[in-house]
Amino acid sequence: MGFTSARGVLTLLVLTASMLAVGLASRPIAGRPANYWNFGFNHSFWGPRNGHLFHPNNDNTTRPPKKFIVGGSEHWRYGFNYTDWALNNGPFYVNDTLVFKYDPPSKTTFPHSVYLLPNPWSFLTCDLSKAEQVATVAQGSGEGFEFVLKNWWPYYFACGEHNGLHCKEGMMKFFVMPLLGPYHG
Repeated sequence: MGFTSARGVLTLLVLTASMLAVGLASRPIAGRPANYWNFGFNHSFWGPRNGHLFHPNNDNTTRPPKKFIVGGSEHWRYGFNYTDWALNNGPFYVNDTLVFKYDPPSKTTFPHSVYLLPNPWSFLTCDLSKAEQVATVAQGSGEGFEFVLKNWWPYYFACGEHNGLHCKEGMMKFFVMPLLGPYHG
């Protein structure tokens, strides 16, 4: 079975609706606090907060922006599942920093880079034609390349080396939808 345009449109619609739902899951209901239902993206699946899973946070406590090393100890490399990494390390907030660490190209390592893809379709198909290169093959060494999530919109990242092969076959892609502010202290 081939990938039809109808199937592509449906996939794009589901992905967009999912991102919108995640971004709005914990928004306040008129006249009610943001934690009224005590469940949703910011209330349940991220582990205990302040000693228990569902706690009201009425003191407006916030946390400073965090730095996340993309891939953790695996860094930015071919064959690691970065979509799983992003799901397991979120939520991410506006002003958090993603640090991409990778070795510079040599006879024993493959080159890697970081591209910002413009939309979900480019992300799904690893289409780099309209992507913006945000880090070259040399920028990931040492302390790595830092990318600050400055806005409340989805960010689609991929490795652009070998004409998108690392993205397509090496799982070197992921997206994050930073939230506006932490609701838990």
